[in-house]
Amino acid sequence: MTTAVWCGPLPGHRIRVAQVITRFIAGAGGVALRGAMALDRDRFETVFITGPGGPLADRAAAAGFEVLILRHMKPELAAGEAFASAREIRTLLEVGGFDVVHTHSTKAGALGRLAARAARVPAVVHTFHGFPFHEFQSPLRRAAYIAAERRLGRMTDRFIAVGVSVAAEAVRLRLAVPERMRVIPVSIDSRSVVQTAETRARARQRLGIPAHVGLLGTVGRLDSQKAPHHFVEAMALLGRPDLHAVWIGDGPLRSETESLIRRRGLDGRVHLVGERSDVTDLLPGLDVFVMTSLYEGLPCAIVEAMRCGLPVVASAVNGVPELVVPGQTGFLVPPARPAAVAAAAGHLLDHPDERHRMAEQGRIAVAGRFVAADAGLALGALYEEVLDSPTPALHMFGSRSA
Repeated sequence: MTTAVWCGPLPGHRIRVAQVITRFIAGAGGVALRGAMALDRDRFETVFITGPGGPLADRAAAAGFEVLILRHMKPELAAGEAFASAREIRTLLEVGGFDVVHTHSTKAGALGRLAARAARVPAVVHTFHGFPFHEFQSPLRRAAYIAAERRLGRMTDRFIAVGVSVAAEAVRLRLAVPERMRVIPVSIDSRSVVQTAETRARARQRLGIPAHVGLLGTVGRLDSQKAPHHFVEAMALLGRPDLHAVWIGDGPLRSETESLIRRRGLDGRVHLVGERSDVTDLLPGLDVFVMTSLYEGLPCAIVEAMRCGLPVVASAVNGVPELVVPGQTGFLVPPARPAAVAAAAGHLLDHPDERHRMAEQGRIAVAGRFVAADAGLALGALYEEVLDSPTPALHMFGSRSA
């Protein structure tokens, strides 16, 4: 077995970090970008390697980062495309002179780590933003995901989890070795708009929704993880003609969700407003923030809603209970239970004093947390720690136990 000992970067040498992301979109992409922006640029040089079509690529380039677009990286990868993407990443890593490869999420996490080890990059870091497996999958598929993550863990020098619950689950399932695990909470854009009578009125005007009606809302992709059909079904079960709902975001399930809205007779009351750059300004228009996800990491959207001063009804999955404390900042509901979502949201709509109390407690609970500067310091310290580690950093596949 061939090994090499990493002695750390030379004095005056900036540590080159390759951030590998499947798609440069909100969620994992946003967390990666905000983390990189918070790093000391005199010490670290970050390059993003990502698939095409991510709206954050332009923002990263405008912030001065190099963004390399992978031709073969797609949300749904066939086997041949996966191999081609891994080869493409490996080539970029070999010529890039990187000290650290930092991968995010499932596809980029797998292909990026394989490519990094093949390219003999000194240090490999992976962030668990959540997990690709959940209780609503077939047992075989879930087991395959877990087995794959365990193997990938053997070639990973450090793991980052976005929350304590995510870290605990990774360790419990033996996806990560405890001594290599670190928790670095997500960082959120510093700008927020607190709900007041004035900001609520402005948001309603932007959304085109009357000020006098109740309004539920969420922010997220229209995909299977976020379960938009459960969101729509909860609205239908509430059966309130004067209640509206808004979904901010777009995705592959848009047409399917639109069809369900029509079938449930909710045309004109459930609004799919698509991707918006003014999310912060729209949130004050909501009365209750609702998240129906089947699985999550630690959702940035919930933090943003709580900063705004909104009570939250959300699925009790993964890192969500670190934010939503039942009876204090909102209500937790079982995933895939639209009736439970409807009951919890209806309770908050019917009890405005309780709704306002929870909103205020939520705003206080997240104040001063999830700050980009804190995440940047923690991330920089982790990169330096792994590069200073006495453990041989270049090793053959499977040579480390996880």
